Amino acid sequence: MHNYEKLKVYNNAMTLTEEVYIYSRSFPADERFGLTSQLRRAAVSVPSNIAEGCGRSTDKDTAHFFSIALGSAFEVDTQLRLAQRFGYGDCNQLTRKTKSIGMQIVAIRKFILSRKSEITI
Repeated sequence: MHNYEKLKVYNNAMTLTEEVYIYSRSFPADERFGLTSQLRRAAVSVPSNIAEGCGRSTDKDTAHFFSIALGSAFEVDTQLRLAQRFGYGDCNQLTRKTKSIGMQIVAIRKFILSRKSEITI
């Protein structure tokens, strides 16, 4: 699974990250080292961990990094919800995209772990 750039979930996560950066530009300046930074780092972590997982040599390692990507997607979702609660703008579209990416990650991870034999890359 070395060619992560062809994975739909990877490309969706890259797009989400771009959109999170655009969305968070409007946050107050005093959030620059708080929620803005945390949200952006979590968003970057999703495609980064998908890519890293695809570079691993065993299914178990690959699945582990997909799990980390899923955790980061949950972080993004939570931080978007906080931003909306704080009045930083509507993020319903971003939360829907984040949930969709999370479901894609779960499906791929489940597929990887369901393989009968350990396939090394």
